Amino acid sequence: MSSVYREFYEKNREYLWNPFTQMKEYLADDPVIIENAEGRKLFDVEGRQYWDGVSSVWLNVHGHRVPELDEAIREQLDKVAHSTLLGMANVPVILLAEQLVKIAPPGLKKVFYSDSGAEAVEIALKMAFQYWRNIGIPGKETFLTMKEAYHGDTIGAVSVGAINLFHSTYTPLLFPSIKIPYPNVYRNPYGVSTHEEVMARSLSEVEAVMAEKAGQLAAVIVEPVQGAGGMVPMPEGYLRELRHLCDKHNILLIVDEVATGFGRTGKMFACEHDGVTPDILTMAKGITGGYLPIAATLATNKIYDAFYADYDELKTLYHGHSYTGNQLGCAIALANLKLFRSRNLITHVSQLAEHVTDRLHQFHELTHVGDVRQKGFMIGIELVEDKMSKRPYPWQQRIGGKVARRCRELGLLLRPLTDVVVFMPPLATTADELDSMLDILYQAIFDVTER
Repeated sequence: MSSVYREFYEKNREYLWNPFTQMKEYLADDPVIIENAEGRKLFDVEGRQYWDGVSSVWLNVHGHRVPELDEAIREQLDKVAHSTLLGMANVPVILLAEQLVKIAPPGLKKVFYSDSGAEAVEIALKMAFQYWRNIGIPGKETFLTMKEAYHGDTIGAVSVGAINLFHSTYTPLLFPSIKIPYPNVYRNPYGVSTHEEVMARSLSEVEAVMAEKAGQLAAVIVEPVQGAGGMVPMPEGYLRELRHLCDKHNILLIVDEVATGFGRTGKMFACEHDGVTPDILTMAKGITGGYLPIAATLATNKIYDAFYADYDELKTLYHGHSYTGNQLGCAIALANLKLFRSRNLITHVSQLAEHVTDRLHQFHELTHVGDVRQKGFMIGIELVEDKMSKRPYPWQQRIGGKVARRCRELGLLLRPLTDVVVFMPPLATTADELDSMLDILYQAIFDVTER
């Protein structure tokens, strides 16, 4: 351990509280301390290099130190770094709103900015809740969500989340929501195993709840691919049928695309796979290419018009944070979208996702790989103690964590979801780079589970 590492380690121990981290364990495991980066690699303070196998928690698009994005910051700094969006506007925020509407599913016409995915969800919930009040329909104050959902860590977002490990401690702080099973083909409560059966049983349950509680439900909120819930894609066509049910029962549809948006699934937004336009859509992560915290909540004109009124009608959406619509972030987002176009990045992801699929076949052969799930560049490999029965490992063994630790030793940084190993490389990753990362991942799973 070098003196430079020791210095930063001690300061980390003395001053820093890392997110989603048990600090006692973290400090005992020689944590990685990053100093710089280049392309799809990160370098620590001792010069060791690592593939960025989870896109710095699902948000990096082109890699690190991208010249075009770096220059966008410099150019904007020569103009203004930040001015408030409360009661005024600025040039990058308007231009970005225009571009977001152009690339979003048709019908989403208005952009409300924020700083994080969780806040984008908070805004969506407040929009949906207040919408019904503004149009004079009382009582629609409840949200329908799905088990194992993750929509962020603020109180409203946690209230529509359902991952006990993350959320149970805060139950007394939360507002109630109705939770039904996610259509998970590998693990579901229906005892069925095909996409068609899971879809039919799940939609039947959804409709029963809607029919009974339509007068109470303001909105349904869903992830097209459950991220923190285990990288679980919805069956093809499910979201389209859910849209129909929402229309039938007069319930709004909120689609959370914080993790899935900006090309991660092979489309600009995941709901495009089913040709769906939600009433409200949330986005963040990839919006700035992984550089600065910008998020947005997009709504249809139907939603917006319910808030468009004289001041004394008290229909204003009272929400907004200090850095909302930050010019630096919006300038980078505009440069990011320009790179999407010039580099045909959506086509790149769609094509290389097939290459990843071919490479993932060998993972199925490993004794303790129960399921491999993929949607574009969102990959989850579920490790189990017994493949035939799908019996999970005892959680205390932390098998997923051990695989991630072995990957780190081999030069790949990952962050698992319990025993689901997540692989989400930057979208611009090349075929050769993907192969290098997947070779390490395969070796790590083999080393931990088969030796």
